[in-house]
Amino acid sequence: MNLKKLFTMQQQLDAFIEETQQITKDVFREKGLALLVELGELANETRCFKFWSTKGPSERSVILEEFVDSIHFLLSLGIMKGFDDLEEWPIAKREGDLTDLFIQTEGAVLNFILKPERAQYEEAWMCYGALANALDFTAEDIVRAYVSKNEKNYERQRNGY
Repeated sequence: MNLKKLFTMQQQLDAFIEETQQITKDVFREKGLALLVELGELANETRCFKFWSTKGPSERSVILEEFVDSIHFLLSLGIMKGFDDLEEWPIAKREGDLTDLFIQTEGAVLNFILKPERAQYEEAWMCYGALANALDFTAEDIVRAYVSKNEKNYERQRNGY
């Protein structure tokens, strides 16, 4: 999946937020924590780890929206570190069930936050790709949901979110 369009859209949204919110400091750590929180919210919607509950996962559309919430922050962090030249979503096979994949992704994101280098960034993308695959999201699903949520994020900023 080509990431150029998403990086461009994210750069524009980030610039809009920075101007609207008058952001002048480095917010890499804050965005990193936001990514970890969004990943947790995504896991919560899948309910994959809730062995104590018989309630099923949220609707697919809810899970997809949480997934692209994470992608917004993953793109933004890459932009901040100059990795927005990553044109294609790096793919690598990951083993395990959905819970395993969430733990691997959490670790990869944390590694990138602590050591923001290209290899760690690409590893985070690979883990997100494994999650997308396990959740049965296509590239088209992700792009469509990202564009929709991007528009919603602009609207939120205009309305004092």
